[in-house]
Amino acid sequence: MNSVTFKPVVALVGRANVGKSTLFNRITRSRAALVADFSGLTRDRHYGEGRVGNHPFIAVDTGGFEPVAKDGILLEMARQTQQAIAEADVVIFLVDARAGVNAHDHEIARLLRKTGQRVFLAVNKAEGMRYGSAASEFHELGLGEPHPISASHGDGVVDLIEHALSFLDKEADGNEPEDGAFDLDEANAAFPDMDSDTEDESAAEEPEIHHRIKLAIVGRPNVGKSTLINTLLGEERVIAFDMPGTTRDAIEIDFERGGVSYTLIDTAGLRRRGKVFEAVEKFSVIKTLQAIEACNVVLLMIDAQTEISDQDAHIAGFVLETGRALVVGINKWDGLDSHQRERILIEFERKLRFLSFAKMHTMSALNGQGVNALIKSVNQAHAAAFAKLSTPKLTRVLQAAVEQQPPPRKGIFRPKMRYAHQGGQNPPLIVIHGNALDAISDSYRRYLETRFRTTFKLEGTPLRIEFKSSHNPYIQGAQ
Repeated sequence: MNSVTFKPVVALVGRANVGKSTLFNRITRSRAALVADFSGLTRDRHYGEGRVGNHPFIAVDTGGFEPVAKDGILLEMARQTQQAIAEADVVIFLVDARAGVNAHDHEIARLLRKTGQRVFLAVNKAEGMRYGSAASEFHELGLGEPHPISASHGDGVVDLIEHALSFLDKEADGNEPEDGAFDLDEANAAFPDMDSDTEDESAAEEPEIHHRIKLAIVGRPNVGKSTLINTLLGEERVIAFDMPGTTRDAIEIDFERGGVSYTLIDTAGLRRRGKVFEAVEKFSVIKTLQAIEACNVVLLMIDAQTEISDQDAHIAGFVLETGRALVVGINKWDGLDSHQRERILIEFERKLRFLSFAKMHTMSALNGQGVNALIKSVNQAHAAAFAKLSTPKLTRVLQAAVEQQPPPRKGIFRPKMRYAHQGGQNPPLIVIHGNALDAISDSYRRYLETRFRTTFKLEGTPLRIEFKSSHNPYIQGAQ
């Protein structure tokens, strides 16, 4: 090839707990990957952008590689790693300097040698050790010169990445790559390919989207979040496995549909706090809550084949508290008879009544039923969350609402509302100015909210109203 047009992809591969996620966080200058002294934290592929010197690149964190896994979650994790290897330009194989070479490392090395990919061997956790002695025994893996590093301290990391990417410049010039990388271009691959704000002021039926929508998919474990993402993408991009808690990290995936750009965030299933026993689960809850706070729209998925639980309500309550736009998807609808469908809708109305602002869809993530309507509501909710509300129109709506139903008196005073303006977006904030507004009741606040929602078509987003009373300067001067 004549030039490197696209950012190269660097996949981090190795057995569990050798420091792949720590290295990922360092080279992407983030804390996007879960890191703790437990094996098996990372399960899906996790992407991030990095740069070393003049080399921008895409890093891929993978789960602990079990190449001989026959079934279960380990097989699904191995398939994710296989996909990362297949799509990478460079593979960095991490081993543990303190644990030394073991049979698992040999098995991974054997398979990597068969892929034909460019592989660099990184000997991690070499801090405090003589680099020569730390790396010497890893020559037996047959993957070229070992590179001693410390992912947690940063020692040798820049040199490793620069060395791993240097072959791209060499190949772009038609030269041979440097020594230190294993190159078997003619080998048969061991693994098969697996494959700022909107300008819409009224949040119309078909909103025009001007920036990427960050969509967090949340819900209890095993409701079908990863299955929905795979259906949207048309590939097994994240692990969808019939076991609760398969996803532990929050995985971000860029995606385009109907000319609209999205970042899909597949999150770990949230359990009740009393059931979060393991440190791993605590990490997952934190990452999910962070994903809710960081997104524009939340898709709350509910399992139609189980009862709507208090935990569903807790998740919805947190979404409401953060002010994020919301769409509700009741999944696995295709497996219910008419009686069961009626029951779940009654439960939804009873337990999640406070989500009346959100659009609710019945769907099947597995076969794609209802998905198009779901995404349309996501777009509408996003437009509503970022709607621009003009001060004159807000004030006219306020005056019309007061004229039709004045606020009740409190004592001898009746609250007087003068004008309204927009105070923020995502969620929309309407600030109302006047006198004695501290006396406005919650029921009257809800009445105003309904009027604003109807006029400005603010379906799918929480709406916050703030009252600001004018103060009499003579009262302060008399004190």
